[in-house]
Amino acid sequence: MLDIHKETHGDVVVLSLKGQLDALTAGKMKPTVDELMDSKTTNIVFDLQDITLIDSSGVGAIVSVFKRTRSWNGDTKISGLSAQPLEVFRLLKLDKVIHVFQSVDQALSSFH
Repeated sequence: MLDIHKETHGDVVVLSLKGQLDALTAGKMKPTVDELMDSKTTNIVFDLQDITLIDSSGVGAIVSVFKRTRSWNGDTKISGLSAQPLEVFRLLKLDKVIHVFQSVDQALSSFH
């Protein structure tokens, strides 16, 4: 199961995810992400503090958003990584490419 909460902070959209982000649930993000991409939202924070598990499908969904926002001179950042999701990001060295912050507030502040 995956719950998605969207919140706007100026020109940055925070997507707070709760549950598991895997092959079975990653598709649930598609309508929200499509809406953001259609409106050319360029600055996004994925708040993953309540994600208990992530797999390659979940990582792929985040990387896709990251690539698109970067192509529009924006950025995608991550906050709240811990446990298994943090290990996946480290193993794939994504924490070297996508900026990772401990909190949403820190991620939001980094945009300005």
